[in-house]
Amino acid sequence: MTDFDYMVESVTADLVVLLMERLGMDLQTALDTVYTSDTFAKLSNPATELYYQSPYYIYSYLETEIKTGVMG
Repeated sequence: MTDFDYMVESVTADLVVLLMERLGMDLQTALDTVYTSDTFAKLSNPATELYYQSPYYIYSYLETEIKTGVMG
């Protein structure tokens, strides 16, 4: 596993936990939400360097995407 892969997976795990805590999602729904989001697509693209940001910062994009259908 590369450092990039590790960072993406770590942030992804944090995003799943935040969805469960803040929006009351169950584990499967939270996983599906993260992995099918535009936010995750951007997080997974090394060119965006989004993986360098804090999970809370990235969560704000995910939350906006969930509410509006568009990444913030």
